[in-house]
Amino acid sequence: MSRIQTLDANRQTQAIFQEIEGAFGMVPNLFRAYAHHPPLLEANWNKVKRVMMEGRVPRKAKESIALLVSKDNGCDYCVAAHTGALRSIGVTPEEIAVIESDLEQAAFTAKEKALIRFARKVNLQPLQITDEEFAELRRTGADEGEIVEALGVMELFTSFNKFLDSLQIDIDF
Repeated sequence: MSRIQTLDANRQTQAIFQEIEGAFGMVPNLFRAYAHHPPLLEANWNKVKRVMMEGRVPRKAKESIALLVSKDNGCDYCVAAHTGALRSIGVTPEEIAVIESDLEQAAFTAKEKALIRFARKVNLQPLQITDEEFAELRRTGADEGEIVEALGVMELFTSFNKFLDSLQIDIDF
């Protein structure tokens, strides 16, 4: 049970909720909770659009980062949301199971796998990153922009994980 009420659209949030619904077919409870502070709702929606829907790292890799970081952090809400997001872009349940259980066997390029592994490690052990790990990313062809983009996904979902879990927002996926 959510610790705070999730809100419906009001005068301040109507336009943002319409955009979110257009993107997802619904307004997830995550954003309904952020509606208690409309400037934060707007900032986080803009960040989702910029981080998840733009850039050079493929959407499947980004959704996988979101899923795996959320799984590592124990956020059931985001695991459900990004399992659904992967399905919505055509990833089968079997492929999702491989992504979760054995990334090396998943259908990604070497660069995408390296970016996903790196984002997961940064989430769990940010002070344990080595120069060799950066060199390995570069050997796969990842450039600094792609590294920052992958870490942006990790950063976004680490914050969403903490927000959702502390407020125990109800899963709506």
